[in-house]
Amino acid sequence: MRIALAQIDSVVGDIDGNASRIVDWLGGARAEGADLVLFPELAVTGYPPEDLLLRPGFVRAAHDAVDRIAKETRGITALVGGPRLDTDLFNACYVLAHGEVRCIYRKHYLPNYGVFDEDRYFAPGDDLYLLRFGDVLVGPTICEDVWQPGPPATDLALAGAQLVANISASPFHVGKDREREEMLKVRARDNSCFVALCNAVGGQDELIFDGHSVVLDDEGEVLARAPGFEEALLVVDVDPVAAVGRRLRDVRRRALQRGRERVTATEIELAPPREQSQPVQRTLAEQLSDLEQMRRALELGLRDYVQKNGFGDVVVGLSGGIDSALTAALAVEALGPERVHGVSMPSRYSSEGTRGDAQRLAESLDIDFRELAIEPVVEAFTAALAPSFEGRAADLTEENLQARVRGTLLMALSNKFGWLVIATGNKSELSVGYSTLYGDLAGGFALIKDVYKTDVFRLARWLNERAGRDLIPTSIIERAPSAELRADQRDEDSLPPYPKLDVVLEAFVELDRSREELGRDGFDPDVVERALGMVDRAEYKRRQAPPGVKLRPRAFGRDRRTPITNRWAG
Repeated sequence: MRIALAQIDSVVGDIDGNASRIVDWLGGARAEGADLVLFPELAVTGYPPEDLLLRPGFVRAAHDAVDRIAKETRGITALVGGPRLDTDLFNACYVLAHGEVRCIYRKHYLPNYGVFDEDRYFAPGDDLYLLRFGDVLVGPTICEDVWQPGPPATDLALAGAQLVANISASPFHVGKDREREEMLKVRARDNSCFVALCNAVGGQDELIFDGHSVVLDDEGEVLARAPGFEEALLVVDVDPVAAVGRRLRDVRRRALQRGRERVTATEIELAPPREQSQPVQRTLAEQLSDLEQMRRALELGLRDYVQKNGFGDVVVGLSGGIDSALTAALAVEALGPERVHGVSMPSRYSSEGTRGDAQRLAESLDIDFRELAIEPVVEAFTAALAPSFEGRAADLTEENLQARVRGTLLMALSNKFGWLVIATGNKSELSVGYSTLYGDLAGGFALIKDVYKTDVFRLARWLNERAGRDLIPTSIIERAPSAELRADQRDEDSLPPYPKLDVVLEAFVELDRSREELGRDGFDPDVVERALGMVDRAEYKRRQAPPGVKLRPRAFGRDRRTPITNRWAG
């Protein structure tokens, strides 16, 4: 039979728009001669719809949209994700064929870890369906259902399914596509069945969905793979009946069957596969390196955030440093140079090198550039505060004042022209609080908030390598990082060296290694003590930081939830 996997970029809450997109892609699958087309989990509403699911009108609108989509399924069967309200609310896979809803599969396993909160919204289902296409039996599942090593996939296989079809919205982190494929290979081999997983693609606030939809045979070999980070229709011819021979030779399934009650599933009769005049050419998109995955995810996340929220242009404060340079370069690739504005805001402490590099970067990227000197504004603020500060020496207060003036100027440009301010802080700084509230933390979107400083340098070099030129001037990459808020300042005056700091942060923030365990792991004790204290103290700042792209398995915000008021020091 010929199946199609439509990895589309839905917009949360745009039910009518999503339904129209599904119908368009449905037509494309029909034109390719597909017998069955899969769409992502909750494609009708977008994923995750969060508390929109608590609004009855929202759920009713989703039901109506499914009915409209069903009317377009003449000559093809579609698996479409959407909510279903019966006696309770379910995360559902609608089986649409012959112009109607033929059955509704309800997701069994509701993830409630990491970025997931599905137990908050949905009740678990327990039904099983087998979709009969002539001699082929297909078992529908939803996302987490196939990540579980047992039922429902094993039950479907025992009931006779030769192909497990999974509609998914699997959030991205670097390397997630490879992890997902390895898991699917095990499922295919253990159940002696073909597996087809259709994954969502696109950015939703902080989450990225990477696509990489995939079809595997019963031996775990990848037959087809869609590209990552872009919409695609993956069409592939499969012969799942071939799995029967392997099952006859694999006695493990018989032992599993003997040890439990007979598994039953409701069978739905659908049109048999049509004869194809010629086989479809298989797509096997390449797997991307970690750096290229980071680049693609960051650009997709920014592009979707800007477009889905109705912004036109973006503005970036260009300090002449590596963070703002990388942010601006990624913004240009995501949106085009005509939609990116760079603003240099030098102070008395800004070097000629950084001022010149900010302008050279803007010229290299071909973006609008302007320079706004902050010294007169800082002097006015200083004069206003002088009576209150009398008798007190200058300290961090005066440094932060400069950063806050810059934030104010960027927000003024945003208000006047409707530009979205892109904050430029990285994960290393965000972790330890090396940032200024209402200063460099100000903005509508923090593009690189989940990128460690060491990866900032790697990504900058990668962009230059891809461009075949110094897109980001080499002098920016080679200069020692500095906030330039006081004379001769360097980041390492306040922080451990980034190569040492980042490995400790990764172990503590993402792996939850304790202070004692970090000591046994051989990390520099001084770096551990300094880093852990700063991470805990900075939680109140992170709560006020703008959203940004999630790249790592454990990102601040939706993933890592630590109390601000907290005396645990371990």
